[in-house]
Amino acid sequence: MNVHNSIEVRSDVMLGKPVIKGTRIPVELIVRKLGEGATIEELLDGYTNLTIEAIRAALIYAADTIENEKFIYLKTGTDI
Repeated sequence: MNVHNSIEVRSDVMLGKPVIKGTRIPVELIVRKLGEGATIEELLDGYTNLTIEAIRAALIYAADTIENEKFIYLKTGTDI
């Protein structure tokens, strides 16, 4: 599955958050709802523009984003 065909980021849609292409449904909303215990069927019922493929693309996109995230660890405070 090529998630890049299903997810888009546009500054004029949802303040530039990643959304399901052609909708205003943010990837964040899908991941959050599933994390809160919503089922895929509930999401499909609640968002008629959503498809199972789009939900899967959102999850893969989120995982890829976390995988590619860079962490910089800074030591704070002073040692005397």
